Amino acid sequence: MAGEGRQRIDKWLFFSRAVKSRSLGAKLAQSGGVRCNGQKLGQASDMVKSGDVLTITLDRRILVYKVLLPGERRGPAEEARKLYEDVSPVPTPKDQAPPDARPPLREAGSGRPTKKERRATDRLRSE
Repeated sequence: MAGEGRQRIDKWLFFSRAVKSRSLGAKLAQSGGVRCNGQKLGQASDMVKSGDVLTITLDRRILVYKVLLPGERRGPAEEARKLYEDVSPVPTPKDQAPPDARPPLREAGSGRPTKKERRATDRLRSE
């Protein structure tokens, strides 16, 4: 039986509204998409408690939550936000590159031809 203040990871993910259903929470935990304090969780029955830090890998997002409370039910979003503290890193905007990223450099004439260059080549071949 679960200890006081502990809860199955699939239920907690469902109650915190990180996933839409408990079965999706179970699949996420079994596939290795959830880490608890840096350790991969392999089963939906793994337990989490207050103070645990969860790293959840979803489609295009990485969520880092600190567990504050076990859930009672899947209630409204305001109730779900009381279960965790969001400590996720701020994502970089899509239009900005990271400061240490350099633009890709390519020598002129290497790689695929541009549309303008292809048309010029086609004109040469047809003549």
